[in-house]
Amino acid sequence: MNVCRIKSYAKINLALNVTGKLTLLHKIESIVSFIDLHDLIFIKNTNKKNHQISFYGKFSQNISSNNTVRKLFVILEEKKLLKDKKFQIKIKKNIPQKAGLGGGSMNAASILNFLIKKKFINISQKKIKYISNLIGSDVILGLNSTNIVLSSNNIIRNFSKCPKFHTLLIRPDFGCSTKKIYLGVKKFTKSKFNNPRKFMFNPVFLSKQMNALESIAFSKYPKLKKIKSFLVNMKNPLFVRMTGSGSVIVAYFKSKKECEMAKIEFQRNFENYWCNTSKTL
Repeated sequence: MNVCRIKSYAKINLALNVTGKLTLLHKIESIVSFIDLHDLIFIKNTNKKNHQISFYGKFSQNISSNNTVRKLFVILEEKKLLKDKKFQIKIKKNIPQKAGLGGGSMNAASILNFLIKKKFINISQKKIKYISNLIGSDVILGLNSTNIVLSSNNIIRNFSKCPKFHTLLIRPDFGCSTKKIYLGVKKFTKSKFNNPRKFMFNPVFLSKQMNALESIAFSKYPKLKKIKSFLVNMKNPLFVRMTGSGSVIVAYFKSKKECEMAKIEFQRNFENYWCNTSKTL
């Protein structure tokens, strides 16, 4: 097997509500898209006794040894699904950690999807969902990098040919712990997305939505509120919203030119912040 290259795209939450609490996890509903910002995964067979997993690139520092990719292969080995095949995997991390962009989860999803498509493993849809959930609650979303409405009853519906957005992503000099942000949830939102429709990706509809985790993140990290306020007051953003549990704040624009101009203006006022201009897939 030659080296195969996989693009693992960043996930963004266009809207997110917390609708309840399960035993261990919170129940959420979300409108999700993917952007062209991606990690690069290089994978090939190896004759070594163990899988070799390594990370490099700008955002490769301090990745836990118990990362999502490692978890995936531990599960596949426990289930005896790889039939003694071993892989060498190198991942170039272009997606920042603790950003609300699902970088690690999407890495695991992209590799699992690759192994299924290349017939290295043969499992049912039910088993795919089971394995995905063992790794992380959002891994299942990355198996199909498209527009998604995740309902509060955990039903996923995919949509094609939705409006495209140019995105300006801003990350300050810190990340947000998903666990700590969710610990701050004190009240729940009534379900709004249990009847998924394509119009939910319309900018007018999205501009009226929210990310229920924003207020918690902003209270813990006032710098995030300052970033959002600045972006909201720039010219022509369709809407501005934190993605996931943060720390990335996303401004959405209709045109590439508006997005690029906004990046220049932001960088004039804020130094040493990570800025990325991307586009929804």
